[in-house]
Amino acid sequence: MIPADATCWTLIHAAAAGDRAARDVFARLYEPIARAYFAARWRETPGAAIDDAVQDVFVECFKPDGVLDRVVADQPDGFRAFFHGVLKNIARRREAGRGVEGLSGADPAADETSLSRAFDRAWAQSLLQEAARLQVEAAATQGDRAVRRVELLRLRFQGGLPVREIADRWGEDPAKVHHEYATARAEFKAALGRVMAFHRPAASAAEIDAACRELLGLLA
Repeated sequence: MIPADATCWTLIHAAAAGDRAARDVFARLYEPIARAYFAARWRETPGAAIDDAVQDVFVECFKPDGVLDRVVADQPDGFRAFFHGVLKNIARRREAGRGVEGLSGADPAADETSLSRAFDRAWAQSLLQEAARLQVEAAATQGDRAVRRVELLRLRFQGGLPVREIADRWGEDPAKVHHEYATARAEFKAALGRVMAFHRPAASAAEIDAACRELLGLLA
């Protein structure tokens, strides 16, 4: 788990210093983003070459005097822009060495604008998944109703079921399930706020709230 008072910068400094637990959390948070970016950039490239590029990211991050030692902390947008730059640099370096097995170079359709959108989508998805993980952890300590609310969100957004249909399945009053759904969304928003504050510790409460609303628009 990420400590409640941790930020992306405390995690990065600990990972750069060699803390194994911090490096495990760093990899869990940022590996899916790197993989999605490279997959968008190299659409016709075998998965093994993408695996190698992802490995390069963590070699560059964790080696002595690596990129994590050079990051400038306390940027308004957190680590996001810096990490995007790391991915672009590694991709360009691998593309320049065309002898890398399986790598055919950047897809002509993958211009910088579309690649930036791919990175943004991957970043947003990572935050949403991390918030969902926090909500599941919290629900496990709060009892059956909280766990049921997590399942309600899963059925609504992963299963695509209307709340009324979920109520029918559960044999419960739709008004009650709608109330639980509103509570579940509020719990998810609180978890997302924690995640957003972790990644953007310099942001104000109003900025965090606005960023959360923007991401929650994906769940509308």
